[in-house]
Amino acid sequence: MRVRATGAYVRGRDIPWLDDSAGRVMRPYTASGGRTRPGAALDLLSLVSATGVRPRVPLGAEHTLALRLCAGAAAVTVAEVAGQLRLPAVVVKVLLSDLMEHGAVMAQAPRFPGGGAFAADDQTLLQAVLDGLRKRL
Repeated sequence: MRVRATGAYVRGRDIPWLDDSAGRVMRPYTASGGRTRPGAALDLLSLVSATGVRPRVPLGAEHTLALRLCAGAAAVTVAEVAGQLRLPAVVVKVLLSDLMEHGAVMAQAPRFPGGGAFAADDQTLLQAVLDGLRKRL
């Protein structure tokens, strides 16, 4: 078994613990300190961007990678960060929430076509999704 990283700090850069064949060596909840609820309300489509403020406390490798992803684009969604980090969305929400508490990132509610927020009873949008799914099947 070949391990690509032996810790959270390798050759001057933070990386998560990975094994080339098995994937993550540590459980995802260890990245969030075992927490499963973020301190801030984040949606999968919330737009997150870096503020330029550096946290004054040392953070884990996943926090650092999430911050780099947010700084690398104008704004990314929580879902995109989760996909890039290969972590469950709830863990990424906790990580981003931590970064928000330190002022390193800020989040905006998702924007939908038409300028309004999505309501669960929005028949037009739900019908469009249903029609799109029917076409694909």
